[in-house]
Amino acid sequence: MVFENIGLVDFIKRQFQSEDFIPLHSPFFLGNEKKYVNEAIDSTFVSSVGKFVDRFEEIIKEYTGSKFAIATVNGTSALHMSLILAGVNQGDLVITQALSFIATCNAISYLKAEPVFVDVDLDTLGLSPSALEMYLKENTYLKNGNCFHSITNQRIAAVVPMHTFGHPAKIQQIASICEAYKIILVEDAAESIGSFSNSIHTGNFGTVAAFSFNGNKTVTCGGGGVIITNNERLGKLGKHLTTQAKVPHKWEFVHDQIGYNYRMPNINAALACAQMEQIEKFIENKRQLALTYKEYFRNSEYKFIDEPLNARSNFWLNAIMTKDLNHRNEILELLNNSKVMARPSWALMHKLQMFENCLRGPLDNSEWIEERLINIPSSYRP
Repeated sequence: MVFENIGLVDFIKRQFQSEDFIPLHSPFFLGNEKKYVNEAIDSTFVSSVGKFVDRFEEIIKEYTGSKFAIATVNGTSALHMSLILAGVNQGDLVITQALSFIATCNAISYLKAEPVFVDVDLDTLGLSPSALEMYLKENTYLKNGNCFHSITNQRIAAVVPMHTFGHPAKIQQIASICEAYKIILVEDAAESIGSFSNSIHTGNFGTVAAFSFNGNKTVTCGGGGVIITNNERLGKLGKHLTTQAKVPHKWEFVHDQIGYNYRMPNINAALACAQMEQIEKFIENKRQLALTYKEYFRNSEYKFIDEPLNARSNFWLNAIMTKDLNHRNEILELLNNSKVMARPSWALMHKLQMFENCLRGPLDNSEWIEERLINIPSSYRP
């Protein structure tokens, strides 16, 4: 096994043609990034007003097929605002997955709502429709068009699945369950720009969705996010609230409700526009890397996480499953000591002090994945 693992190090280094440190996912700027950023600087519009912010929103609408797009400062603010638009209030419950980045639960907590953890599927790593339906069937009741928890009598205001590592969850099944139980579906699509389920871009299955354009994402503008929705009222409201709820006027400062300083700066949007011009090039390159990994691991002791059926994944982060926790830790140590960055999945949310007392269903798959999963280098290769 030692020789096979040394072979893994050499194989990854060959893919990136480097003996230097290989990051997990680094950005590449190959097009109009400097040109557009310089244009933004020359225009002096580097804050939240400028042509690139508007252009970026139009690009996202066209690319995802959504009717409305709202550019935000980062993915967490996009998710926070998405939950506000979904009507999540203090004291509500929001069902999500324990296998997620902490931003998902943080955004829920900003509203003083509480996450409820449901298991994921082994094939998608995303929220499991069967686990969701079972939890709702055993723990909730419907009253006056709302879903409530049978024990706490708290309203279940939203379900927030995440498209983990860019792999679409079984989102159509989740959407059907949410509809049956009168719960708003909010997609945490932070990692899934360029990913499609049954030829529909992620984010279009729920009432509202949030994407991230952080420095480590498939497409980046340093920091940045976007909200998409096909609901006209929510699209207009989201734009209003993210610009401090300011009523347009030539000189007066009139604000008609509590707003948020969440608008993406023009200088970031300039970078985002240039990156979006190359998104298909990035994704095809990353999909080829994923195919190479898939072939390499086909007859090995590792299981490569492939894209789900009837989906196109952006393969933001490639992942493999090891035999057990000891094997996982052995491989993590070997790769990182060999200047090949690798990481485990996030700590499950219910194991963090802030969320250890939250309601939850059985999390067998989540715990099995946590003990075995490793992310391996997934950058664009020029």
